[in-house]
Amino acid sequence: MTLFSLRAGACALALMAGTAGMAAAQVTIVRGNDTDPATLDHHLTSTVAESRIMNDLYEGLVVQDAQAKVVPGVAESWEISEDGLTYTFKLRDDAKWSNGDPVVAEDFVFALRRIMTPATAAVYANILYPIANAEAVATGAKQPEELGVEAVDAHTLKFTLNAPTPYFLELLTHQSSLPMHRATVEAEGSNFTKPGVMVTNGAYKLVSFVPNDRIVMEKNEHFHGAANVAIDRVEWVPFEDRSACLRRFEAGEVQMCTDVPAEQMAYMRENLKDELHIAPYLGTYYLPVKGADGSPLKDKRVRQAISMVLDRDFIAEEVWQETMLPGYSMVPPGISNYVETPPALDYADEDLLDREDKAKALLEEAGVAEGSLTVQLSYNSSENHRNTMTAIADMLKNIGINATLNEMEGTNYFNYLKEGGAYDIVRAGWIGDYSDPQNFLFLFEGGVPFNYPRWENAEYDALMDKAAVTQDLGQRAQIMADAETILLDEVPAIPLLTYSSRALVSGKVQGYADNLPDVHLTRWLSLAE
Repeated sequence: MTLFSLRAGACALALMAGTAGMAAAQVTIVRGNDTDPATLDHHLTSTVAESRIMNDLYEGLVVQDAQAKVVPGVAESWEISEDGLTYTFKLRDDAKWSNGDPVVAEDFVFALRRIMTPATAAVYANILYPIANAEAVATGAKQPEELGVEAVDAHTLKFTLNAPTPYFLELLTHQSSLPMHRATVEAEGSNFTKPGVMVTNGAYKLVSFVPNDRIVMEKNEHFHGAANVAIDRVEWVPFEDRSACLRRFEAGEVQMCTDVPAEQMAYMRENLKDELHIAPYLGTYYLPVKGADGSPLKDKRVRQAISMVLDRDFIAEEVWQETMLPGYSMVPPGISNYVETPPALDYADEDLLDREDKAKALLEEAGVAEGSLTVQLSYNSSENHRNTMTAIADMLKNIGINATLNEMEGTNYFNYLKEGGAYDIVRAGWIGDYSDPQNFLFLFEGGVPFNYPRWENAEYDALMDKAAVTQDLGQRAQIMADAETILLDEVPAIPLLTYSSRALVSGKVQGYADNLPDVHLTRWLSLAE
């Protein structure tokens, strides 16, 4: 080897070592997610799995910190009028998009008008109905320009509401309220969500999205808080098989799993007790009931019988290994702005054998002979959901109802339900977007896409409309309690469990805090050596 070759080789080795050092300096976290997002257009998202992605890519006027407290985001301050009808936000001067453009009030106006426009077909548009004229815009009765949101100037945004809304600030942390980069959306159309095209204003920007593999994000260097974002790269990996995330976690390949396999809870409690997080969660696990036209499931007595025979204690303790609580109401316990004694199904404390006898009597009254009814139990891919439905099928046998299981692919599962797909009984869950009973009860209003059973009740809808404009919080709470009483009598959806959040978090992850909404933005996290 010549002297030149030796020097060249030494330089090459030094360069390689330097490159390796630079690569090692980049801090990467791998986070498991329940499933892939069906879309990266946040106006078309609806699931918790999608909201996790959106919260890393975008920043709203306000955000939730590590403890889920509402703190300033793009807005540095805000004022609320004495009557509670006007919210005025002052935007920070240093907020920028990932391409360097400034974030201005018009970006929020554009996005809010877009989500309310009927052509967008945003399933979450109704969550913004507290804004003046929002419902009229969403139904085509008024133009988007009449929506109660105004860019006073580049850094001042004003909302006008229909009525005082005690949860409005918390509502603005939701993905439906995030801004959009207008020039990109208008120029690219549906392609605006593609890697290399997408322009976001959050702590991270999109690098790649390979379905069923991973979503990769890197720190947005234009983000106003970039200097305080400790993690440079985020890889979101979908795990519909929770056991697979557990295996990857133990191998050190994944630092966080957003859910865990309930059947392995004893193992995790023994071997991963410091990494296993189980905490109260603002959510309800329930069973929408639909059936074809003419099905006995259209009779509320049949639905009541099915609800009555379900052993919620067994499902919570044995199937979910005490990571869920038995649920007898659609609105979960502990929620804000509700009555002191909320409505609940009245047989929670009755002996199960007595409940079975009552259920059989209801079926007989409805003309359903033993063995004459077969229902299909559908669920999205997950061993936890499969085990739940298997247990339910066994319980239904006790009152002479046969059941078959139908597992459906997870990514499009909820789209199928929102679009009115046919089913008998399905598994569904709702996590509160804000701590208020309205966020659970609006699901069953007529015309709401999340009303999976397509149940309609004029008295229920009238009560919810009345609650929406009632300023006295005590009166408002009682009106919504009256609505839930109707819902629990009709049981178009059977409440089954109250959620707890379940996660695996590596000891290397710092800044993670258990909180009721189970919100954990990557921007608040860091990784220890």
